[in-house]
Formats: sequence, structure tokens, C-alpha cells
Amino acid sequence: MQYVYIVVIGLHVMAGVFWAGTTIAVARDTEIKAERFIRPQLGASGMVFLTGILLWYFFHEGSFGSMEKVLALGILTALIAAGVQGALVASASRQLAGADQATQTQLRAKMTRGERIAGGLLVITVLCMATARMF
Repeated sequence: MQYVYIVVIGLHVMAGVFWAGTTIAVARDTEIKAERFIRPQLGASGMVFLTGILLWYFFHEGSFGSMEKVLALGILTALIAAGVQGALVASASRQLAGADQATQTQLRAKMTRGERIAGGLLVITVLCMATARMF
């Protein structure tokens, strides 16, 4: 059973690092085309949520102390970040295909804004996950 824990934790961490890392990188550099990353980012977020559910079941089921409250805050900010990326970035990237240059500029600004909001939320998520044991 310990191998299952190792694999699930590894998948959770790797997907989370990819999701948060690419979100922050895309948010910081407007030259990076967000539409290239949104599908893998949302896929990674799905992996994070699935493995996170398993980890909660393995290690936190039945208790809701201060550690779980901090983790719940991290989960909430991650859910909001995924929603922001879906609503702002994914929707704008789908509209890019047939758009003229002026509209593309507006859509790219919208995607950058979405990535910046999601990046800030994911920073809070990572802080919650990293410090939850301290509470």
C-alpha cells in the first residue's frame, strides 16, 4: 500500500508543479502564447484534483483540524484558479482562431489577466500545501 501513496503523491506534486509553474511563467511573460498551454494546464489541474481527493481519503478522512482547514483553503484557491483559467483563458483561446488583429490583442490581454489571477491564487495554494503541517 505504501507504493500507492508514493505514486499518488508523486503524481500530485508533479502535476501541481507543472500547473503552477506554467501558469506563473505565462502570466509573467506576455510573449508566451497562453493558448499553447491552457489545455495541458487544465489537464494538470484535473490530475491535481483527482490525486488530491485520493490523498485526502488516505490521510485526512474523518478529521478536520487546523491542518485540514489550511489544506481546504488551498483547495478552494486551486478550484477558483482552475475556474478562472477555464472562464478567461480557455474561452478566449477558443475565440482566437478567426479573430482579426485588434480582437486578438484584446483576447491575449484577457488571457494574460486570467493567467495572472490564477497564478496568484496558485501561489496561495502552494503556500497552504507547504505549510499545512505547521498548523
